[in-house]
Amino acid sequence: MALAETPFRLVRAQGGGAVSAYTHASGSDTPSFDILGVADDAMDEEGEQDTGLLAMPGQSVATSLKYMRGHGCYLDASQDAIVSSLSGTIEKVNKLVSVRPVRTRYRPEVGDLVIGRITDVQSRRWKVDIGANTDASLQLSSINLPGGVQRKKLESDELQMRQFFQEGDLVVAEVQSLFQDGSVGLHTRSLRYGKLRNGALAVIPPVLVRRHKSHFLSLMQLPGHGVDLVLGLNGWVWVSKHIPFDMAKAEGEGADKDDVLGRGVAIHTDGVYSDVNEAIPVTTRQSISLVCQVLAVFAHQGWPVSDAALEQACALGASMDGPLHAPALLQCLTRARQSRS
Repeated sequence: MALAETPFRLVRAQGGGAVSAYTHASGSDTPSFDILGVADDAMDEEGEQDTGLLAMPGQSVATSLKYMRGHGCYLDASQDAIVSSLSGTIEKVNKLVSVRPVRTRYRPEVGDLVIGRITDVQSRRWKVDIGANTDASLQLSSINLPGGVQRKKLESDELQMRQFFQEGDLVVAEVQSLFQDGSVGLHTRSLRYGKLRNGALAVIPPVLVRRHKSHFLSLMQLPGHGVDLVLGLNGWVWVSKHIPFDMAKAEGEGADKDDVLGRGVAIHTDGVYSDVNEAIPVTTRQSISLVCQVLAVFAHQGWPVSDAALEQACALGASMDGPLHAPALLQCLTRARQSRS
């Protein structure tokens, strides 16, 4: 499928539930990596080569005299070398070398910020699709109650679980625990976690998402008062209308207001679990569409997604004259990358 044909599609909740999100199929094509600079022994004895290079099956990625073999590699005793067993990017942690597949499902780690979709409501928990091998589990005890009330969850809370999250809802959460059977536990006990509204979902290969100090970004240079991004490490990226984060309320200084209960929690009692989107101006919708197209270009070309790269690419796209089309945006971004190199 050509990049210009990657459409927006409305993803409806099961059972006719409310939908507050659109999905952009930007991760449907296989990323194409530039491998011209990758030679055998991509990580030599001195370890001068950086990680992130592409390795092919059968390619020597490091010497076994100084490095240990990780996932995606095997030892070649005839060459004293560590050889890649698959096509992927080389990763090095101290003396451990591994190869991460280019096309694979997301592998959760504790502390990862992820975006998922509620697939089922069960007894005292929700099942969440995060793009991993199995659905994750979000326990009723791992969420904030409306109004920020800090108490043990009761049977009455279990009876109204669908008022918190229902099938089809998009949520941002954090990986809390991993179990031996491969299942994943999530939590949303944070002001920035919970149900997502007022935006669009872009799906890209998880291998392209770089780890950042914060995965909540704001691109304020875009028209329409900017947009907010949530970079999920599972490759799901949420692009939405910019909403200022009130640090005073986060610190509990706004606890005297009527719509906030509990010091240090500062969760609005109205709308915290709402499915209703706010009115979004046309300029903001265009900015959201621009960011989704930029992410589609990054996914199509196999470019790593970082905060700096996104800011530069979106600024370039916003400066283009005339209607924005993916081929023209791709050509513009490619020229910009070539000029910098």
